[in-house]
Amino acid sequence: MQNSALKEEALRLGQSAKSAARELAPLSAGEKNDALLAMADELERRSALLISENQRDLDAAKNAGVSDAVLDRIALNAGRIASMAGGLRDVAALPDPVHEITKMWRRPNGLQVGRMRIPLGVIGIIYEARPNVTADAAALCLKSGNAAILRGGSEAHYSNQAIGSVLREACAGTRVPQDAVQIVARNDHALVNELLQLEDYIDLIIPRGGEDLIRAVVANSKIPVIKHYKGVCHVYVEADASLEMAERICLNAKVQRPSVCNAMETLLVHEAIAAKFLPPMIAQLQAAGVEIRGCERTCALTPNIVPAREADWSEEYLDLILAVRVVRDLDEAISHIERYGSEHTESIITASYQKAREFVERVNSSAVLVNASTRFNDGGELGLGAEIGISTSKIHAFGPMGLEELTTTKFIVFGDGQIRE
Repeated sequence: MQNSALKEEALRLGQSAKSAARELAPLSAGEKNDALLAMADELERRSALLISENQRDLDAAKNAGVSDAVLDRIALNAGRIASMAGGLRDVAALPDPVHEITKMWRRPNGLQVGRMRIPLGVIGIIYEARPNVTADAAALCLKSGNAAILRGGSEAHYSNQAIGSVLREACAGTRVPQDAVQIVARNDHALVNELLQLEDYIDLIIPRGGEDLIRAVVANSKIPVIKHYKGVCHVYVEADASLEMAERICLNAKVQRPSVCNAMETLLVHEAIAAKFLPPMIAQLQAAGVEIRGCERTCALTPNIVPAREADWSEEYLDLILAVRVVRDLDEAISHIERYGSEHTESIITASYQKAREFVERVNSSAVLVNASTRFNDGGELGLGAEIGISTSKIHAFGPMGLEELTTTKFIVFGDGQIRE
């Protein structure tokens, strides 16, 4: 496609979304919920169509020789479609953050000053693999009063188009404009780059996928980007920790779902308990299929492990591989996290309130846990109801992004005739 035609198509998407965002912003929670519930019903009603279109993606992926893990991420079935619909209903049940007044105060001159939550406007979401993200992202954007431009990966192209079409059709009988949900129809990367230039129409970009995708979006975007490049998550076991608790937490943090960004990638252990804790802990991990890459002291304590290289300390494996290091104390553990971590998720296992408090205050990751698995850094698990992703950007959101994180605040001021002297 000619560059000018790509620019025109991107501009059309941006203009349509901005217009839809203006219509969407003043709608009540009930009006938005009506659309979300209609979307959920329509997804279930059109289940056969979605499975048929998904099969086209699966056939193409198999012909391309993709892994079974990727095929599983792409696949839709009746159960997964029901889960998508359930997710839409869950979002409808959440409190609406839009127009909430978060605080109010009175100035000496009598002015009442407050802050009110408002939508960001238009959110562009660029994502890979899982077609359920299409429904999840559309729902969260809609409930928070934002129009969404959704660009899914080519591996789920037909599935994403079908889901988007069903969601848009469901809006037809509601107050929500259809263009509040737009699916980019082309797989052309050049079109994505044109969308990333539309700073006058799109307010925020959220990429969801691997580090390469996120870095490419950041490098090419004129629009603010919410990002996390990778999740190099740590668990630190203090000298006073309950070893039974530490074993349960570490096994869960690594093994329960190793391919996600909040899985533990490095285990740090205080030297005072390393000889007692690490051999049985490593045996449990190895029994679960985990390859251990240990520091020199870890290798001396346990046979049949791989010596860690420098690169292992900053690696996001997303697999059954774990780096293990023995450290002198809390200070060395925190220094390691500061040097090699990605400000995603860290956990300390300790019986000491003082050490827990110090860890929480000094470690600047998006979620810092005490005596709990890193796997809890997730919007649903933390009580947000749902999330659109995890940010390690700090501005304007840090950690799991739920409905509130898809809004900003404006100042509202009430007077009775005040003028500035």
